[in-house]
Amino acid sequence: MHFLSPLLENYIANHSEPEPQLLTDLTRETHLKVVQARMITGHFQGRVLSMLSKIINPKYILEIGTYTGYSALCLAEGLQKNGELHTIEVNEELHQLQRKYFDKSGFGDQIFQHTGDALDLVPALEKTFDLVFIDAQKVNYDAYFEVVMTKAKSGSIILSDNVLWSGKVVEPLQKGDKATEALLAYNEKLKTDPRVETVLLPIRDGLTLSRVL
Repeated sequence: MHFLSPLLENYIANHSEPEPQLLTDLTRETHLKVVQARMITGHFQGRVLSMLSKIINPKYILEIGTYTGYSALCLAEGLQKNGELHTIEVNEELHQLQRKYFDKSGFGDQIFQHTGDALDLVPALEKTFDLVFIDAQKVNYDAYFEVVMTKAKSGSIILSDNVLWSGKVVEPLQKGDKATEALLAYNEKLKTDPRVETVLLPIRDGLTLSRVL
């Protein structure tokens, strides 16, 4: 499902901040070398993440789902000078590509890579995070959210990506579609959970912004 016409999408991108050259290069290399390259964040959403991070100016950022590192680099743009970004990816084969661009960015010393299951790794992180970005296995979104809440504080912002799931959330649920089923439950949970206030933004494939009360 396309939420906006290609013409409008191009107009929006062309009237937002330009994509940094480093991220253009990362996008190209991702498409050349990595499967499912469509998973990369992309220009417009990347600038949204950058702007949100700059507004929040977090000391500690947590990202669940690094992929090739595009979103991490966008979020790092808003870090405090002594801040840290901890990003978790289950696919260790992407580690070297991520690090290549992290080190080119100027944020290399502030970005810490973790490889494995976020549900195992997050509890071991001795940090309270100001900003969290969830963009990994959709069937685990609820579990990710709960483990993140143990590392958040009042005022922390939790971003959840792909919550519209190509429009499947408003279509008849297909038998066996566990990802859509999980996202439907997750979206309803964020709407009603008394621990957070939430707004779902129609950005790309849906981006939910939740603020911890």
